[in-house]
Amino acid sequence: MSERPETMQAVLLTGHGDYDQLSYRTDIPVPVPGPRDVLVRVGAAGVNNTDINTRNGWYSKGDSDSTDAGWGGSALELPRIQGADIAGHIVSVGSDIDPSRTGERVLIEPCLRELHGETVENFAYIGSECDGGFADYAVVPARHAHPIKTGLTDIELASFPCSYSTAENMLTRARVTSGERVLVTGASGGVGSATVQLARARGAEVIAVTSASKAESLLALGAARTVGRDTKPTEALGEDAVDVAIDLVGGQFWPDLLDLLKPGGRYAVAGAIGGHTVPLDLRTLYLKDLSFYGCTGLEPEVFPNLVRLIESGAIRPLVAATYQLRDIVSAQKAFAEKSHTGKIVLEVAGGS
Repeated sequence: MSERPETMQAVLLTGHGDYDQLSYRTDIPVPVPGPRDVLVRVGAAGVNNTDINTRNGWYSKGDSDSTDAGWGGSALELPRIQGADIAGHIVSVGSDIDPSRTGERVLIEPCLRELHGETVENFAYIGSECDGGFADYAVVPARHAHPIKTGLTDIELASFPCSYSTAENMLTRARVTSGERVLVTGASGGVGSATVQLARARGAEVIAVTSASKAESLLALGAARTVGRDTKPTEALGEDAVDVAIDLVGGQFWPDLLDLLKPGGRYAVAGAIGGHTVPLDLRTLYLKDLSFYGCTGLEPEVFPNLVRLIESGAIRPLVAATYQLRDIVSAQKAFAEKSHTGKIVLEVAGGS
């Protein structure tokens, strides 16, 4: 291994607000791993809704500058290097970690149960409670750096961690099994398109809610049919039509999702891009014996299962566009336009 440089390129989030809160620098000190950590040379890092939401302070239930704007419900320590999707190689390890791990190709689990050598009471998220992958190097707990053997590039691998683990976690929590009918809202985004693939891998029939311009791409991913995002799902499918609703949108049609579910149906949510405050008729919830699952922290089996699915080729990456790290503002603006299907990825170290 070549000697590590003392400084690196990185994008710092300096505060909550617009794109001017992102500062591209080339003089940031390379971090040093703690005893139970590894240092990863980042090959590529994906762009996610969480990056924009964290920058905007969207997770705060008060003002964007309040004390609960991080994923964990506490204030961010600023400046912060964001980037939850990390693919790369281990270049050094902490004193408690087997040195043979040096050189491993790894995919990083973004939802952390350990941080700075200590067990996290709930969870921490890379790029929120600790620095992430929008940099040449990132320190992560060794237990969350998963070895991976695949012919995919780092750019392709970086499309997986956040979106696909979120999707797999919702399907796991909602106990989706073969033969069930699953509706996916926001199906063209990173999490939505991942859910389509992962639900199909479980043998489920998938109905994707999307715009007409993206319908063909989702059918190609395995959706059995699509429903227009400006259409009430029950108008297209009827009531009691699906076993599971996987929701990333919320918004005006949210009550219709409960009418769409069969008695005993399950609803899982991990996003609210269409609006986070929705009306709930409790009679629908209890008279239909519905189950609700709010999904953020990953179940222990989710990320190892995801790695196995990637290595087996059961799911494939869906990279819509690639940008250099220094062009992060352009990448986030393209992301915000929502004209793509799949993931936008930042190339950090050649994307090899």
